[in-house]
Amino acid sequence: MATPGGPRPGNIPPIYTPNSLANKMQELQINQPNLPQSNNPTVGASRPPITTPFGQQPPTFAGTRPGPPLPSAFMRGPVLPSPSGPPSTLSRNVASDRPIAPPPGSQPSPRFTSRPLPPGSLPSSMGGATLSLASGSSPQLGPGPHQQLFASSPLMSGPAAPPPLSTSGPLSNGLPRITPAQLQDGPRFPPVMGSTPRPPPIAAPQPARMLSSGSSSQHPLLRPNFGGPSASASLATAQPGPPSASPQNMTPSPAPSPFSAPIQSVPPSSGSPYGMQTCMSQQQQVAPPPPFPGLQPPRMYGMPPPLPNQSMAPTSPALGHTGAVVTAQSMVDLNHIPRPIPSSIVILHMTRQGNQANPPPPATSDYIVKDTGNCSPRFMRCTINQIPCTVDLLSTSAMQLALLVQPLALPHPSEEPIQVVDFGESGPVRCSRCKGYINPFMKFIDQGRRFICNLCGFTDETPHDYHCNLGPDGRRRDADERAELCRGTVEFVASKEYMVRDPMPAVYFFLIDVSMNAIQTGATAAACSAINQVIADLPDGPRTAVGIATFDSNIHFYNLKRALQQPLMLIVPDIQDVYTPLESDVIVQLSECHQHVEILLESIPTMFQNNRIADSAFGAAIKAAFLAMKSTGGKLLVFQSVLPSIGTGSLSAREADGWRNISAGEKEANKLLQPADKTLKTMAVEFAEYQICVDLFITTQTYVDIASISVIPITTGGQVYYYYPFTALSDPAKLYNDLRWNVTRPQGFEAVMRVRCSQGIQVQDYSGNFCKRIPTDVDLPAIDCDKTIMVTLKHDDKLQDGSECAFQCALLYTNVYGQRRIRVSTLSLPCTTLLSNLFRFADLDTQFACILKQVTSEVPSTPLPQVTEKPKNLCINILHSYRKFCASASASGQLILPEALKLLPLYTLGLLKSCGLQANGRIDDRSFWINYVSHLSTHSAIPLVYPRMIAIHNLDEKEMDDSLIPETVPLSSEHITDEGIYLLENGEDCLIYVGNSVNPDILRKLLGISSVEEISRQFVLQQYDNPLSKKLNNIVNEMRRQRSSYLRLKLCRKGDPSGTTFFSYMVEDKTPGGLSYVEFLIHIHQHIQRKMP
Repeated sequence: MATPGGPRPGNIPPIYTPNSLANKMQELQINQPNLPQSNNPTVGASRPPITTPFGQQPPTFAGTRPGPPLPSAFMRGPVLPSPSGPPSTLSRNVASDRPIAPPPGSQPSPRFTSRPLPPGSLPSSMGGATLSLASGSSPQLGPGPHQQLFASSPLMSGPAAPPPLSTSGPLSNGLPRITPAQLQDGPRFPPVMGSTPRPPPIAAPQPARMLSSGSSSQHPLLRPNFGGPSASASLATAQPGPPSASPQNMTPSPAPSPFSAPIQSVPPSSGSPYGMQTCMSQQQQVAPPPPFPGLQPPRMYGMPPPLPNQSMAPTSPALGHTGAVVTAQSMVDLNHIPRPIPSSIVILHMTRQGNQANPPPPATSDYIVKDTGNCSPRFMRCTINQIPCTVDLLSTSAMQLALLVQPLALPHPSEEPIQVVDFGESGPVRCSRCKGYINPFMKFIDQGRRFICNLCGFTDETPHDYHCNLGPDGRRRDADERAELCRGTVEFVASKEYMVRDPMPAVYFFLIDVSMNAIQTGATAAACSAINQVIADLPDGPRTAVGIATFDSNIHFYNLKRALQQPLMLIVPDIQDVYTPLESDVIVQLSECHQHVEILLESIPTMFQNNRIADSAFGAAIKAAFLAMKSTGGKLLVFQSVLPSIGTGSLSAREADGWRNISAGEKEANKLLQPADKTLKTMAVEFAEYQICVDLFITTQTYVDIASISVIPITTGGQVYYYYPFTALSDPAKLYNDLRWNVTRPQGFEAVMRVRCSQGIQVQDYSGNFCKRIPTDVDLPAIDCDKTIMVTLKHDDKLQDGSECAFQCALLYTNVYGQRRIRVSTLSLPCTTLLSNLFRFADLDTQFACILKQVTSEVPSTPLPQVTEKPKNLCINILHSYRKFCASASASGQLILPEALKLLPLYTLGLLKSCGLQANGRIDDRSFWINYVSHLSTHSAIPLVYPRMIAIHNLDEKEMDDSLIPETVPLSSEHITDEGIYLLENGEDCLIYVGNSVNPDILRKLLGISSVEEISRQFVLQQYDNPLSKKLNNIVNEMRRQRSSYLRLKLCRKGDPSGTTFFSYMVEDKTPGGLSYVEFLIHIHQHIQRKMP
């Protein structure tokens, strides 16, 4: 019998290539279409190199369940080498002496090699500010008095790592003890003070200041400098005490935090029930050298390299908030209001240090994770990294308590692979009461014979063959050798009890629109060409099967059996009561029909080139495909070009070309964003029941009612791809890349997910693209590395201060090779009774992503004015709570922003100006935006509302550090000149704006045109033989790699509708229906003042 958790005999690991997924993303560099210049630009396109989708060869199929893949099956790049060679497939968990870096003298791991990195250009802010504003006054722009920006180098000052939070709780439970010399990252929970600091000297007050009223939970290297590289902002610093300190010990001291302000030594407000109310800052730590060769120690975002003796005079506590003379016209310098600052620094993050949780880096930054007990923040993030002990404390903060779970998220190429653990036929060890899985936080007692569940507190007997004695520290002696006892994320091999039936095969069914409109616009030819190219990328082996059908007013199936000389068309004319003509021959193993599939896809555009049928039987076609796939399940990929107009699920144009009737009431407008009827929803639920996932590729030039047809991918765990208006010149390349990433990215089938919580917290609801039949589980016919599910939480009891609250996500799924897996991610966070800690340890990116998803879900059912008030009120309530309970006494003319949430007003303003919340937008555009947000990952939420913009006309003049992407430009028209060219991307689209007075030579080098008048709506970026063009192509390819998306390029010019589209993304500008950034800050400040007693 195999040892539980050890390797199973006979399981031979498949061969794999770690860089294959990297190659796939690099192959997105298709800046000129690989299509011949002809009337049919897509047919006959060159095929990319054939690679396997997960960078590994499938195991040999011998009629039995194949062996599991290497733990790096989901890795997208090289992992850190081990002196002992590659890891085994079914690991007994890596020993404690496993290296975390290449051996000395080895080639360093590349910084950016394969994984589509999170957008490092938009890190969340962790610096606080006090913006001096006179209520009701109009701001006057202009610089104020200056002083030096930074006190000292963050890499050279500060005490060593702080001691643990307390000595109470399960000290011996689970995690290895890490010495300070092993620590590679920032602060722990909670910060503690060193020696008693001296009061700072008094400095003269300055007008137009931005001051700190709080402190950051993040590593000091993560805090952005919102003033940019110039040290011209009027700043003052202070170092408040720890949150556990008494009010008498709150003596401020200098600290090198940008935007800091003194916290006055005042007793807490009598109206506050939470004791000490002043947010405190932790002292900085000495940053250890990075463990990865070739990576430079990170520095603060936006900082120039600090000087050893650089210092700054702190401001007196007595004058810090009240010393400035607040006049009727306050001075506000637009260059020093909070904005996201990019950084190319790679952050090294350990999930736990000293048996305490480490706050994660911003989701929008580039970071490498070392799993030391908690799961990687890529897999699960919480909106607040300290859990409030009571519901009253959470309500007072006005913040959300939720998780964003991305179970199959792509790791960084330099991170260690997820360990695969096999317990044999007995299955993984679980709690007998709550069914929670074994994890590092379960405490073993009675010499290891019993263990206490960290989720429900129940005591279980340890299975006899899993018993191990405890060491002197109370931990199991083998804890460091078992992944499930020392890692936050592991993957268990599922035993037979987890299988209702045999694991489903990998079935891909392609359904193509061949109606007249699809043929004439080139959409059919583009779809056939894309499918023909990605067929070679589907998983090899006998478990992979494919099927193809086309539809207009009829449905056409194709017999792909090898015995036939050519594919045989089978027509289904009955679109009211559809059926499948030959179920067994419609879906065939790919190895048996590869040649027939190629012949068919090359001939379909020619077969229907004279088609004059304009109707589309979309609903009947997907119903017929469902009948063909019913016995196996799988992925149904549908290419749709026109509004479904006939047969089951037919729709009508509810508004002319999808534009809202402005005269119609708000209630009528909401109906256009809701499904027309329940027919397609009923079908979608049936699809999900039979494990069929539908992905929808909409290649259209007209209104197609996305609100109605998108319910199918939403319910089945699929995705909507939207190409409007579709153009045969530029869109086939994006269609091919989107389809290729869809079928090759790490993914699983017939999945079930559940999140469990510690006692005192329970799951309130799930939100995302899935089907839910019972309240506790989420059914996912398919799930991939890009899908995120929001889990809202609520209190059902009071938590104990000083204890930890655990969350565990378990995903049961089948991989593309038919292997059943259970991926378990566990996150344990400390509990607190201090309101100030909630603000310090708030996660801005996760907090805002949850607000975005909640607001978006209400758009179809709630009048738009009410929808837009919700994010605004949330922002005001959060900042008001901080001002009332956590900020020190200050002048009424100051807007105080907490450190961790400083950019919340800016992102809220961006949300209010987004496409989905504009009443005058196209209905399909708004519907797609709503669908896009529903499964959006955390690191993609910020670029959606506050895109990244860079200047590209002066690339030759810029010296970029280590990043391919130059410094970003604020989203304000004041930063756009008529002589410049600017590139803006939001994760889905990429707009290039050309000013009317651009140097013709630069135009010719970048875009191949000599004047602005030559700009065409159909644009394909070419690479010309000059350094400027090569830099631009490298930048675009890097952005596409970071976003895992082949960004759709559009040229824009002033005075053209395209120019209007570009300027609609200038979030900081005043618009006819919206405030400017400064006006919005004043608006929030006025509301907070009204709420203050």
